[in-house]
Amino acid sequence: MFETLETTVDGAVGRIWLNRPDKLNPLSTQTLQELARAAAWFNEQPEIRAVVIGGRGRCFSAGADLASFTGSSVEAMRDAADAGRLMADAIEDMQAITVARVQGWCVGGGLVLAAACDLREATDSCRFSIPEVALGIPLAWGGIPRLVREIGPALCKELVITCRPFDAAEARTAGFLNRVVTEDELDPTVDALVAQVIEKPAFPVWATKRHVDAVTSQMVGTDRSWGDADGLVSASVDPECVAARDAYVEKQLGGKQQ
Repeated sequence: MFETLETTVDGAVGRIWLNRPDKLNPLSTQTLQELARAAAWFNEQPEIRAVVIGGRGRCFSAGADLASFTGSSVEAMRDAADAGRLMADAIEDMQAITVARVQGWCVGGGLVLAAACDLREATDSCRFSIPEVALGIPLAWGGIPRLVREIGPALCKELVITCRPFDAAEARTAGFLNRVVTEDELDPTVDALVAQVIEKPAFPVWATKRHVDAVTSQMVGTDRSWGDADGLVSASVDPECVAARDAYVEKQLGGKQQ
């Protein structure tokens, strides 16, 4: 069904795995489109009450595929931005309760994916980073309103503008994570949370999710995220942004375009 994802179903629980562990699960345009398709498929399975989203291998996701920023046309960058926005919206609009299972690095777009989930649990060794500004582009995919919603405007500005990494303890204190556990405890903890969700009557669980989402959308909506693509396109032709992008990619990829 998918080339970059693995999906499973076990009773009332579904799982979506980012499945390019050799590349640290980058979010290519194909992966973003497959995530949106997976979300739509799970919405057609009324028996699925919870969906866990995780990454195979040693990290959740290294974020947007850096290869998409090397030699990409304006149209390709716009398509990638739109694919990311549609992915995040699709995950957030799922009928099931979604749980992000986060380990290793959770970078950029990977953090937006996690923010689109209802609940988030991570290992104590997990590290987060939002490097887009250093890459010469604004954070897209509806990332800004989702981060403002989860951690507040001041911390959102600091983390996005400075691009400084932060650990699971800070993410938990900021309210981004529901729980932080050891690596050995991650799967049992996620399973226990999911079990608590699916044992409850389906309608009030769904109604609670929709009620909370309606309240937060009035406070910090993602309706304007369609304009994120314009920001990426503008950055793609700004000389200072282009220089920053090239320097970042050179540093991260060692000058090798993938």
